[in-house]
Amino acid sequence: MSDRAHDSRTANRRTFSTDTRAIEGLPVRLVIALVVGVASLSVMMGMIGDINGLAATELDAQPQPEVTTPGDQSIEVAVVDPDGSRVADATVIVRGGSARIDGVVTARTNGEGIATVDVDPELGPNQADGTLTVDIKPPAEGDYVDERGNTEVLVVEE
Repeated sequence: MSDRAHDSRTANRRTFSTDTRAIEGLPVRLVIALVVGVASLSVMMGMIGDINGLAATELDAQPQPEVTTPGDQSIEVAVVDPDGSRVADATVIVRGGSARIDGVVTARTNGEGIATVDVDPELGPNQADGTLTVDIKPPAEGDYVDERGNTEVLVVEE
């Protein structure tokens, strides 16, 4: 190998090893990738947080008695959340199902989460039993919904 070729390679090594331009773009690209990654992660976490924030608590009605007879009756309806805690200021709506009542009866739950409705269910001729449907209008405060069916009141002939 000639001395001239050797000197040229040595000069190239020194030049390449002292050249900082080869890594100048790398930190900038890493910073950009990091910023984009953090922004994307932030957006995804925000979306997950919104999904959780939109979750609503399903309410259920627990009428007492669940089985009654035709004629004037008072039925106490407890409105509860999935944990069994009672909910105040909900409106209980009782309608005729296969048993008939005059119109629609409503009542608001008290501080203990209980509403008392006075109904006068009737059964049709040759009808041995029927039902009254119970719906709940959740209170304005809180993330409550009543989307699933509630316990119906069974009306049976004496």
